[in-house]
Amino acid sequence: MHTNKLTEPLIGLAKLMRMAYSDCDLTPLGTQLIERAETDTGGHALMDLSTVLQLRGNRELALTMQAQAIESQQIYAPPTATSQVNIRLLAIMGPGDLMANTPLEFLLEDSDVALDIVYVTQDLPLPANLPDHDVLFVAIAQSDLNMPLLKEIDTAIASWPRPVLNRPDRIALLSRNEACTLLKSAPGVEMPITVRIARQTLEQVADKKRPLTDILEDGAFPIIIRPVDSHAGKDLDKIDNTGALVSYLQNMPNNEFYVSRFVDYRRQDGLFRKYRIVLINGKPFVCHVGISEHWMIHYLNAGMTESAEKRAEEERFMIDFDNAFARKHAEAFHAINERVGLDYLGIDCGETADGKLLIFEVDSCMIVHAIDPVDVFPYKQPQMNKVFDAFRQMLQDAMQRDSA
Repeated sequence: MHTNKLTEPLIGLAKLMRMAYSDCDLTPLGTQLIERAETDTGGHALMDLSTVLQLRGNRELALTMQAQAIESQQIYAPPTATSQVNIRLLAIMGPGDLMANTPLEFLLEDSDVALDIVYVTQDLPLPANLPDHDVLFVAIAQSDLNMPLLKEIDTAIASWPRPVLNRPDRIALLSRNEACTLLKSAPGVEMPITVRIARQTLEQVADKKRPLTDILEDGAFPIIIRPVDSHAGKDLDKIDNTGALVSYLQNMPNNEFYVSRFVDYRRQDGLFRKYRIVLINGKPFVCHVGISEHWMIHYLNAGMTESAEKRAEEERFMIDFDNAFARKHAEAFHAINERVGLDYLGIDCGETADGKLLIFEVDSCMIVHAIDPVDVFPYKQPQMNKVFDAFRQMLQDAMQRDSA
């Protein structure tokens, strides 16, 4: 006789990501979850299995499992809160990989905030019966795929009875070309013009039948190119000339691309520095500093773990942030906050040689966490606690505004 295993709680993204980061072999857990899914009348086992598959790089199967989970159950309660719950947060998410929604679980680990997630899709709108909550947070990322969903949610929550954070009509403005239109003239900001270009037009540029300046008004090689809806540096490349553009397009099946000019943001020591900043209620907080010999920086491949010197620089940056970087770029951060109009926003940025804030990307769904090993990165915990405290304060402020 099959027993009902619905009582098995969700393991959740934060715990699974911690396991993956500490080199824990997730295969046995994956096997257990497959077995559990056969008797689980809800979607917990399938949802956790989807996360495990994503962390192991099996994206397509992961999304299939996730779709099945959402089909059987739209509402999930990951284990964020300690025993004392003071704030109840409801987040609206859509289907997709780890970059498709704001990863709120990392911001709420071991807090007094209980998180409920409701998944919506094109076929599954917001259910009528939702968990009681103090604040609603729209966690869906901007993408071509999600635009109809954001529009639908915008209508559904137009007169919501609770405070709403990160309004969907503002999230919808975060495509690379629209964000560029919003921010390129902001004081203290350098954001190269980003245009969305059809493959056929790029082929004409590659074949020298059309000048680059036809499609990019400040255009000159080298340029940066990536397919539309690509994130985390996937298929992102620096193209130095038309020959390189020919080769790039030969390897890419995509029909549309984002193109902008490349800005060399190396410092005098020859290293590139990328800062991940979050704006919470308009105030900037640093989450990490990637330092690399390569212009395309991902924190995980920047060699931070291997270099005590780089970590020492990151630590100094975090300690001095409020009085140095945040103060220096206060006007730019204020302008970004005013123009984007989101309560919570991630910014990946650098600095130009003349000291402007160089914006690579603004996004409401950047991964911000405190799961780096404490023995290697002892200085990160206090900094990330500041971020998490500010996020909680934002929820508290929203509740108080509502009751005022």
